[in-house]
Formats: sequence, C-alpha cells, structure tokens
Amino acid sequence: MSEKVRQRQDARREAVLAAAARIFAARGYQATSMHDLAAEVGLTKPSLYHYVRSKEEVLVTLYEAVLRDSTAAVAAIEAAASTAHAALREVVVERVAYTCENQALLRVFFEEEAGLPREQLEDVLQARRAYEDAVIALALRAADDGALEFRVPARIYVNTLLGAANWVYKWYDPDGRLAPRELGDQVASVLLGPPAAPADQSHARTASDPARPSAVPTN
Repeated sequence: MSEKVRQRQDARREAVLAAAARIFAARGYQATSMHDLAAEVGLTKPSLYHYVRSKEEVLVTLYEAVLRDSTAAVAAIEAAASTAHAALREVVVERVAYTCENQALLRVFFEEEAGLPREQLEDVLQARRAYEDAVIALALRAADDGALEFRVPARIYVNTLLGAANWVYKWYDPDGRLAPRELGDQVASVLLGPPAAPADQSHARTASDPARPSAVPTN
C-alpha cells in the first residue's frame, strides 16, 4: 500500500470516527446502526467495514482517543508549568477548552459508557483512574507548596474540579461570546482563583500558615 493510499484511508477513518461522535451524541449509541453511520459519511455499509469492524470498535476508539488526549495534556502541562498550582489551574482551563472543542465526543464519553464491552470498560476505567491520579498528584503538590487548601480527600477534591470542568459539555454554546479557552479561564478562576502573578509563583504560603489548612491525604 502506497503512503498516499494509506493517508487517504486514515483520513477517511478519522472522518468516520468524527461522524460517529456526532451521530452517537445526537441519537444515542444504542439507537444508531452501522447503516446510519455509513449514510452519515456517504458510504455503503459494506464499504464502511473497510474502515471499522463494528459499532463497538468505534465506541471503544472514541473513548481511547479522549483518554489518550487527556493524559497527554496533563503530562505536557506539568512539564511546562512553573508551579504545581499553575499546572492544576491549566489542567482545568485545558479540560474546559477540550470539552468545548469536542462537545459531541465528550457527550458520548460521559453518557455512553454502558455500551462498552466489559473487557474494554475495565481498560477505560483503569485509564481514567490513572488520569485522575496524575491530577491528584498536582493538587497534593500544590497543597504542600501552600498554594492550595482543601479539607476533603484529594480524590474528592479533584473529581469535583474535573466534574465542574467536564460539565460544560451540557451547556456550552459554540455561538456564545466566549471562546473555549476564555471560558476555561473563567471556570478555572471560579474553582482555583485567577492566575498567580509572576512574583507570587515563588512565594507560596507554607502549610503551617493557620490561614491555609493542609490537605487531607487521598484515600
């Protein structure tokens, strides 16, 4: 197979996956057939099977894409940020922006988990837990630095942050006045405060400061 043919097939497969996200989000995974998906992308049903083997494979691939993107984003943010608190705040901004930019895909991700085959569901849950663990590590570091306080277990705290960021898939209006990252910055400001000024980055208050209680360890 030539490189040009491979690229063309890859592009068509990506188009199929994007269409699947749209149609699953609009109709629901269970209510969508492979015939529906083929019609959405202008293929015959037999032709569709050149790009995907089953509806289940499509759903698993969509979940894998979200988890892969999410994990890579946290790693890149952590590597670039000057402090753990700045990294945690950027995770929220990025999460909101990613959700807004992929609204149909995230609707599928949050609402169609029941359609995953059992074996793949276990893999998805494990990957999601690993993502949460990476964000929890940032929150605990920020608390140790004195830049963050919370009196609940770290997993509850982080899942509350991520829940607020993720929930924008329900109400974000692409035609509204805020771009995805602008909205992300506003959500992060509500949850974590505005970005720290450069001079503040190296002067975090210590955990012994009575005005800033230390974090409860994760369970």
